[in-house]
Amino acid sequence: MELSNAEAVSTRFLGLTQRSVSEDLGCRRGEFSRKHYGSVELLISSDADGAIQRAGRFRVENGSTDENTGYTPGTWHRTDVHLENPEYYTRWYFKYFLGKVHQNYIGTDSEKNPFFLSVVLSDQNNQRVPQYHSILWRKTGTQKICLPYSPTKTLSVKSILSAMSLEKFEKGPREIFHPDIQKDLLVLEEQEGSVNFKFGVLYAKDGQLTDDEMFSNETGSESFQRFLHLLGDTITLKGWTGYRGGLDTKNDTTGTFSIYTVYQGHEIMFHVSTMLPYSRENKQQVERKRHIGNDIVTIVFQEGEETAPAFKPSMIRSHFTHIFALVRYNKQNDSYRLKIFSEESVPLFGPPLPSPPVFTNHQEFRDFVLVKLINGEKATLETPTFSQKRQRTLDMLIRSLYQDLMPDLHKNMLNRRSFSDVLPESPKSTRKKEEARQAEFVRLGQALKLKTGVKGDTPATLATTSFCKKEPWESQSFCNNFPHEVVCADSWGQSLLVSTDAGVLLIDDGQTAVQVFDKTLQIKQMHVLEALDYLIARTDKGKDSRLLVFRLSSVQKDIETKQVIRSKYDCRENKLERTKGCHLYAINTHHGSELRIVVAIRNKLLLITKKYNPCNSLTGSSPPLSESPVEEFQYIREICLSDPPVVMTLVDGPTEDSDNMICVAYRHQFDLVNESTGESYRLHHIEANKVNFVAAIDVYEDGEAGLLLCYNYVCQYRKVYPFNGGSPLIQPSAYDFHFCWNQVPYAVVCAFPYILAFTTDSIEIRLVVNGNLVHTAVVPELQLVASRSDIYFKATAAVSGSSHSNSKEISSRSSPQTPTAYDMSECSLSSSEGEVTCKNLYKIPLSNLVGRSIERPLKSPLTPKVVTTPTSSGITSLPVTHSLSLSRMEIKEIANRTRKELLGLLDEPIPKTEGAQKQKKIPRRQSDPKQGAVRSTSSDSPSSLTSLGEIMPS
Repeated sequence: MELSNAEAVSTRFLGLTQRSVSEDLGCRRGEFSRKHYGSVELLISSDADGAIQRAGRFRVENGSTDENTGYTPGTWHRTDVHLENPEYYTRWYFKYFLGKVHQNYIGTDSEKNPFFLSVVLSDQNNQRVPQYHSILWRKTGTQKICLPYSPTKTLSVKSILSAMSLEKFEKGPREIFHPDIQKDLLVLEEQEGSVNFKFGVLYAKDGQLTDDEMFSNETGSESFQRFLHLLGDTITLKGWTGYRGGLDTKNDTTGTFSIYTVYQGHEIMFHVSTMLPYSRENKQQVERKRHIGNDIVTIVFQEGEETAPAFKPSMIRSHFTHIFALVRYNKQNDSYRLKIFSEESVPLFGPPLPSPPVFTNHQEFRDFVLVKLINGEKATLETPTFSQKRQRTLDMLIRSLYQDLMPDLHKNMLNRRSFSDVLPESPKSTRKKEEARQAEFVRLGQALKLKTGVKGDTPATLATTSFCKKEPWESQSFCNNFPHEVVCADSWGQSLLVSTDAGVLLIDDGQTAVQVFDKTLQIKQMHVLEALDYLIARTDKGKDSRLLVFRLSSVQKDIETKQVIRSKYDCRENKLERTKGCHLYAINTHHGSELRIVVAIRNKLLLITKKYNPCNSLTGSSPPLSESPVEEFQYIREICLSDPPVVMTLVDGPTEDSDNMICVAYRHQFDLVNESTGESYRLHHIEANKVNFVAAIDVYEDGEAGLLLCYNYVCQYRKVYPFNGGSPLIQPSAYDFHFCWNQVPYAVVCAFPYILAFTTDSIEIRLVVNGNLVHTAVVPELQLVASRSDIYFKATAAVSGSSHSNSKEISSRSSPQTPTAYDMSECSLSSSEGEVTCKNLYKIPLSNLVGRSIERPLKSPLTPKVVTTPTSSGITSLPVTHSLSLSRMEIKEIANRTRKELLGLLDEPIPKTEGAQKQKKIPRRQSDPKQGAVRSTSSDSPSSLTSLGEIMPS
């Protein structure tokens, strides 16, 4: 496996030297500052009479002052403008459960608090990745997890609740058979927040410092009118059938017109101060304050120069508004400046403002403002003011529902089996009765789904920011039809050095793979350090395991000159002493520090460093390199632990002297170990029966060390303070936080501002600063290959013949934000087998994630292309059926096939029923020509519903 000529090899390695080794390493490791999201200040201002007012503490976000950000107005490029925790990922019951056969259970925990559990077996958008989606409903909120499906092992309710850390009960869970439970669970899910939003818009003239003055403006300026036109469309309220945001649409008591728009499936009604009723007699304009003062988010459009007295939240007397967005328009350069005020209890939310916060592209400004305000309102719902109220409501609903079901506990409505298997096979004697129940279950669920969609409360299921927007996680094909099993890998310039079952290969995009080591050298872990000219690798297993060090230049020379491919025997001189039997090693990733290697041999840690090579003071040059790179390393000390480490990460101290630390994970805990003294200190103890350690990722906030501790479903951020007098200051920080993944990852990668979790069949992407979900991609047979700079992964693209497609598959091709088998790289189809599995390597460039301007990637397995067809009225349409009536035989067929499909017993396609073939599409609502067309931009998408004649796709 060699290149055709040496010139091609030289060209490849020319690319290796053109890339900085430390490129974006800070962003790669997660070096960030929360100052980007504003600092908390006590805002004080005076009213018209000069009296001092105290408005409380607000976080003032006015753009980053980081000296590293050199963007000028209108030239900045960013990739982090995303809706956080979008409904099409978080409203699981509506998306995965409603209208499908699933199971619901009821029980009480050890503290006598009732809970509900919902479980469904679904195929992730027809990616042939069956999974159990589970929702636990409790008074404190909902918990959602995915569990893998095994055709040979039945999943029990007990194991599901155990994964959710609920193992002790006052009353064991029992199954609820009645289909009406779907109505109640849908109500519980709606407590998570509204799908639609209402924002206040307040016009302030130059020099106005009180809310009475601002609310008394009858009309706005020309620039204010242009701003309103940018936000949305002017609609006539009387007769309006869309989301009204509390405005009167019958008698014009709240004004005649308003501003409305749809953004990424969310309807937004703006309460504009100059459009609400005005009273000359009422100086306080109570009617206007009644609406805008009760909005969580308010936009303040302020006229005047930048030097004029600026708006402050203390000018508005409202205990309900938590977020103010101050907008100024500059006529000279036709730009908008943005400033955000957030009450201090509001959690951090993105996107952070650019530096300076000036927008010359008006469409970019609109997108940014709407995303920022939607994220802000969602974040506000997590403040104590709203979360406690939501918990009280949820607790009341759950207890009320539990009391309603109590009389039926001894009837046939509930299953008496305490821990019945999920989706059990019904006995033959009761099969007909069970099928009839499931048919009614499906009918009622799909009717509820249809009704919710018609009302406009449907979570956006086809959300995409625009036709051509390139998502930062969008990957490009790196190597098609890769035939080998990957053990480990690391980036080498633009190439990838991969350890496989056939040996170590060097792979470049579009070129033939080059064999570097033969298969006798089984490398299990490796690091390519281009700046130091080292290749560090751990080879073999058990007692024969060793740490090897090679010179990259020597390896490169062997490839260019086509020397004999190295074997295990040829690498005897590259073994580091005292590393025999090592099972794990870690290196420091900070490019400004000396190279440190910690090698784990059972419960013993060996600290090894690179020898210091002083420069010649006369010539300024370093001494010549020794023949063997092994001679350039020295053994420092040995540290003993109580148990062998499973995870190991080096944490650089601020002085790079005696306060370097090692984070190790073993048993049920994460510990910090002082490299100088070997003393160990408890960082975090895990209260769980079983612990699956994933990673400890070092992140640096304003130069201070922190760790993302990843285990089971949990990712927890802990601030790490330097050692002080022999012990580290391990204490809770105001910025410590944790969140739960939806699925247990086997690897977690940080590329600020994102943190990516890799599971066996999905990539879950969240924000480092707050843990909010921004994207979930289904990738069948996923394997993370390398991630130290660019992210490489291996995935399987299954391409089926047309004879195997069915209505579900056709429907799912338009499913948003999730790859389908048809988006994967094409593979030739074997006529004998009918299906071919292609194993391809894909690459997510780090520069995409951290916001560098690059060329658009090639075809991606992560992001499908969603195409929407605009209607003549400008409003997107929903497919809706005129009737919910189906014949009894059709319902029975639906239920029977649904059950078989979920159990994996159905191979043939599901035919459309007569009721589905007769469905017709009608607009969700039609706008009156007198009201004007309502704008739904390319970033606005409809919600997708399927008729009752078809089984709805996941």
